[in-house]
Amino acid sequence: MRRMLCVSVVALSALAAARAQDFSLGEKTPAPQNAAMNAAMEAANQALEAHDWPKAVKLLAPLAAANPKDAHLLYDLGSAQDALDQTAPAEESYRAAILDEGGYLEPRVALGLLLARNGRMAEAHQELAAAAGIETGDKLLRARALRALARIDEKTHPAAARDELLAALQLSPETPEDTLLTAELAEAAGNGQQAAEAAYRRLLERSPNDPEATASLAHLLASEKRYAEAEKLLTDGLAAHPGDEPMSIQLATLYTEEAKYDQALPLVEALHTTHPSDANITHMLAGLAMQAKDYAQAEPLLAALTAQSPNDGNLVDMHAQALLHLHQSAEAQRILARVVADPAFFPSQAEWGDAAADLAFSASENNEPLVVLQTLQDRAKVLPPSPPILFLTAIAEDRLHRVKEAVQAYKSFLSASNGALPNEEFEARHRLVALEHAK
Repeated sequence: MRRMLCVSVVALSALAAARAQDFSLGEKTPAPQNAAMNAAMEAANQALEAHDWPKAVKLLAPLAAANPKDAHLLYDLGSAQDALDQTAPAEESYRAAILDEGGYLEPRVALGLLLARNGRMAEAHQELAAAAGIETGDKLLRARALRALARIDEKTHPAAARDELLAALQLSPETPEDTLLTAELAEAAGNGQQAAEAAYRRLLERSPNDPEATASLAHLLASEKRYAEAEKLLTDGLAAHPGDEPMSIQLATLYTEEAKYDQALPLVEALHTTHPSDANITHMLAGLAMQAKDYAQAEPLLAALTAQSPNDGNLVDMHAQALLHLHQSAEAQRILARVVADPAFFPSQAEWGDAAADLAFSASENNEPLVVLQTLQDRAKVLPPSPPILFLTAIAEDRLHRVKEAVQAYKSFLSASNGALPNEEFEARHRLVALEHAK
């Protein structure tokens, strides 16, 4: 889902139209009395209107130095610097404009947006809140500040975000972005699914197959297990916007949840072709290949991922599983031994225990019974033995010629399996007969 995949600061970039691109929201910088400076100011205004930012900065910088208390001149300079991504100088110019004239709305909004784009949310919130509180300022600009505040508060303070959005709507008409935010806030509330769905559908009525609204509504429908509706929505959306990344990921995820791996795979393969360096897409493709039992496709993808994240225990375990299916048990044991040695590489003890089981299996394949028994002994501290684990134990004891221990382990396995693993049960019974004769 695009809105879920993107950080909310990205949305703030769209709200930055009031910075350099909309400098005209402020008053024209008063012309200095000196004729030469008057001509320079006129040239600077023409550069601003033409969006010739380098020329505007070149002309405005000396004017601002000569008039350090002119808030409007400082704001214009900051706008041009901001447009050139000269973050530090733009911030300095905006702050100087605010210092000179605290009730001047434009530089406060511009500064708040600049700070937000650079991840300085607490400072951005302070400036935007101050801007929204300037009741004598332009209503549209105050509404822009409130919308930016709502985006900042969306995840951490949803109630405040709702209030800020409502305040913005009292100052200016609802936009598609507002409708989307309304739906997201309702969805995040946990008990507003119906309101969220209504808002998404309202937006789709105005903008059919809008990628963001489509992906968001599909996510909502899927969370309610309404898979058929979500699937149709995404299929129609992709027909209108072929290759759209968020919708493709959403539909592939939906197919995966429905175990329709053959339909999910081509979608993710196409995404991987377009975005070969995207680790999330690569991980999704590797997972689908594993589900489809195409281990030859999955293994190189997982090798690349584990090279990037060597301390991700679950990822290394997944890679080892692919290697085991490709009969590369020595390599599987090698990579598993490193991560299993440190449980901190795993999110939970249970996940560490699963990897330990795979390590024991790979060691068994490599005929290293002592490694098998030691690994399973460690695993027993966090997880109870399952039938496959009991069978591995029995094989290891058998290979070490510990007849008494092997007999007991085979019997424990047969009692626990009770028909679940017929091939292994056949082998266990065969070995029990042989071991009885060996006594």
